[in-house]
Amino acid sequence: MSGLYFDTPVILLDIDGSSKEEVLRMMAQNLVSNELVKQSFVEAVVQRENEYATGLPTGDIAVAIPHTDVEHVQRKAISVGILRDPVDFIVMGDDKETVPVKIVFMLAMDEAHSQLKLLQQLMQVFQDQNVLKELSSTSDKKQIKKMMEEKLEALSFKGGER
Repeated sequence: MSGLYFDTPVILLDIDGSSKEEVLRMMAQNLVSNELVKQSFVEAVVQRENEYATGLPTGDIAVAIPHTDVEHVQRKAISVGILRDPVDFIVMGDDKETVPVKIVFMLAMDEAHSQLKLLQQLMQVFQDQNVLKELSSTSDKKQIKKMMEEKLEALSFKGGER
């Protein structure tokens, strides 16, 4: 997983969105602003979320893992968004149920097979409610970066010194 971009510019705190679409657009536009994805990523990730829901009922703190096709990505990245108030996402694999999501892990993958590898790593984070609680309650982007890097140590994170 070398070359995966994950740094403080793509960690968004206290996102104030009233719908999943609004949250997705804010996070995706931030990835565009950081030159990690193409402008087409914004609508593509919203459309894909509507077709293939990514909400995960992971206990007290639910997460979502929106992503879209590789042609919209310029550089492999993961963005973490901590929502001020939970927003309903449709549950993955059950389009009749919603879950109040507090943390969004937006994936921008430039190869289809790398997405599966990252998802497997992220499942370790999702299964630990203590980590999710700590992520959702911290207001320090560097602390979130450090926690995620420790949890996903098998991945090779690259910061974005520009």
